[in-house]
Amino acid sequence: MCTLEKSGNIFYLTLTGDDEHRLNPTLIATLRSSLSQIKSQAVNGSVLITKANGKFFSNGFDLKYAQAGGSPQAAKDRLLNMVDLMKPLVSDFMSLPIPTIAAVTGHAAAAGLMLAMSHDYVTMRSDKGVVYMSELDIGMTLPDYFMALIRGKVGSAGARRSLVLKAAKIRAEEAVKMGIVDMAEPTAEAAVEAAVKLAEELGKKKWNGKAYAEIRKSLVPELCGILGLKETVVMPSRL
Repeated sequence: MCTLEKSGNIFYLTLTGDDEHRLNPTLIATLRSSLSQIKSQAVNGSVLITKANGKFFSNGFDLKYAQAGGSPQAAKDRLLNMVDLMKPLVSDFMSLPIPTIAAVTGHAAAAGLMLAMSHDYVTMRSDKGVVYMSELDIGMTLPDYFMALIRGKVGSAGARRSLVLKAAKIRAEEAVKMGIVDMAEPTAEAAVEAAVKLAEELGKKKWNGKAYAEIRKSLVPELCGILGLKETVVMPSRL
């Protein structure tokens, strides 16, 4: 499922096991619980790194769970429920009062890519793995908050088109060029090491967490509008 550890000022949220880390109600609830725990323990200088074991970062929603509903309508209902459940998870990431980094150490597809892109920074291994929005290939439209997240994070119209209207499977170096990923590293270990180095640099700033979260939200106003997140003015404690 996932584990939460802390070393110094860095929280490590790890998707454990060698499976595809499919997002189902149980995993989503566990991730939200972990973020709540992080939020309660965070101080100025804290940073979150999310990573995964195995060859997948996350392969999206748990379609086997949906299909186990027993009928086509039940499967659709379960899938729509997962879409609804993930929305507040994205909101939690947008509201977290610390910098966040996703170390994509394997494939990140569909909702799994949205999980990675909910972080402030993304490092990715270049030797294996792709980022991929599979919805077009399976005949499904994207939730409104998925598209708002993509529009807010991927600046190029051409890159957005390749991602969602070509359903391109994109390797790390190309993902950097497209603005989906910040750093391409040669191996999974190097992707995590780059995330740790960045976390250490960011942690030294010891920024005000409330100010950090509000400025983050201001970068993606469309997404925050859909999520129902309102901006709050934060002023220095001393002027």
